[in-house]
Amino acid sequence: MNVPLPDVPEVRVVGLPQLTSGFDLVDRLDLAMHLKVHGPLEPQTGERLAELADAISLRGRGGAGFPFGQKLRAVAKSAIRRGVRPVVVINGSEGEPACRKDTVLLNRAPHLVLDGALLAAEALGARTLIIGLTRNSTESSIRTALSERGLSDRRGQRLRARIVRTPERMVSGEASALIRAADGGPALPMGRRSRASDSGVGGAPTLLSNAETFAQLAVAARTGPRRYGHTGLYNEPGTVLLTLSGAVARPMVVEAPTGVPLRYVLQLAGAPSAPQGVLTGGYHGNWIDAAAAHDAAVSRESLAALGGALGAGAILPIGQDTCPLGEALRVANWLAAETAGQCGPCKLGLPAAAGGLSDVLNGGGPAALEALREVTQAVRGRGACKHPDGSARFFASTLSAFTDDLAAHVLGGGCGRETLGVLPLPMPGYTEESLATGEKLAVDWTLCQGHGLCADLVPELIRLGADGYPALADASVPVHLRGRAQRAVRRCPALALRIEQPPAEQRPSRSALPGSDRKALGSGRS
Repeated sequence: MNVPLPDVPEVRVVGLPQLTSGFDLVDRLDLAMHLKVHGPLEPQTGERLAELADAISLRGRGGAGFPFGQKLRAVAKSAIRRGVRPVVVINGSEGEPACRKDTVLLNRAPHLVLDGALLAAEALGARTLIIGLTRNSTESSIRTALSERGLSDRRGQRLRARIVRTPERMVSGEASALIRAADGGPALPMGRRSRASDSGVGGAPTLLSNAETFAQLAVAARTGPRRYGHTGLYNEPGTVLLTLSGAVARPMVVEAPTGVPLRYVLQLAGAPSAPQGVLTGGYHGNWIDAAAAHDAAVSRESLAALGGALGAGAILPIGQDTCPLGEALRVANWLAAETAGQCGPCKLGLPAAAGGLSDVLNGGGPAALEALREVTQAVRGRGACKHPDGSARFFASTLSAFTDDLAAHVLGGGCGRETLGVLPLPMPGYTEESLATGEKLAVDWTLCQGHGLCADLVPELIRLGADGYPALADASVPVHLRGRAQRAVRRCPALALRIEQPPAEQRPSRSALPGSDRKALGSGRS
């Protein structure tokens, strides 16, 4: 099944719109329409802006939920102490296939996002604004918006603004990955934990926050904290943007006040009345069951109390007709492929966890389940970035949420349901990094002698089982691992490993691929 979300899905509003004001009038608010809908914006001092953020309990809307006022003060303090100009970065890198809220804002209300960022830049005395983006549509919209404001990266301007493109990958949206890309490096996490407020882009103190966070700041700066607080909960005022997909009739982005029942939002998108489970917070989030989904409200506190997570605002129900562990395995294989390949817990642990979940589904029994739990625990808290932690949380939540199905697979012959593929994943070919060639690794068991060299060369695809023989964690060969897979085949002492070609009708169309991807396939480079 797997129908990826469009860049800009349908947008609905519960109550009165704030972030999505004007969406009923035009598809995209240019600067003139933006000012008609939202009105002008007065500059504010740094402390006053931080106080505003505190008053509305503004937290980052990219998943981490860090208090914005605290971050703003930290950047200002560091800049003053060091005597350097800070940098402001809008993180619009939305690489998770279940998230579209920031893409919607950047495509349809780009000036609201720019308002908040420019407000912060003025308050901090910043002279550089960077916008990190992943998609062509968002880049086109933001370039047009910068042009409408007369902003560019030319020397001599009071504020220089530039766009940084990152690959559409999970790890590319991590703060240090975006900072690294802005400095001309690869869009990968730095491998060490550091505070952007102390040393970010070019070593300068950097205020980096999510696109929705800056948009919320712009709304609050216009309305003031008192009026802003009239919407939503008293301790989490305002609205949130949610991306609803999975087993829904209409995938959509919804703006809803905090405190609205989650079941109402699910009904709005046409979700099953009694879902088998709801994944909250996206692919680094937590599953909740139907009872919890019925009782939950749209807020960080309410979801957390029921075992869920608001995270990046992705909400994905699944129906009773699909195998939840099979759905989780599809996501697990994608999470493993998204590794930056820079640390063991990510490069080795996530493919091992995905392979362990596959073993559980395929009749590995209690031993396979225990092995999966061990590797999931080993991954947690040891990665160079948050990707292993978020992935481990997804694995652990899957095992605790679907105990009946787990028992059916571990103790019996399975749950008897097919995996329908309702959770959205990118189509093969969405980037060169994860492009599926259609090829698969295979082992001739009559020749294999258990040397284990193949697992050393491509641990993302092959791991060693308890008997010392290879177990294929994910035998599909993506482009970025093709070179190492071929090397493993050539170096197998027993000549037991091979790469199987797909049938002609299943091979990727070379003409349909981007130019860089066609070159990669033609040359066979990794």
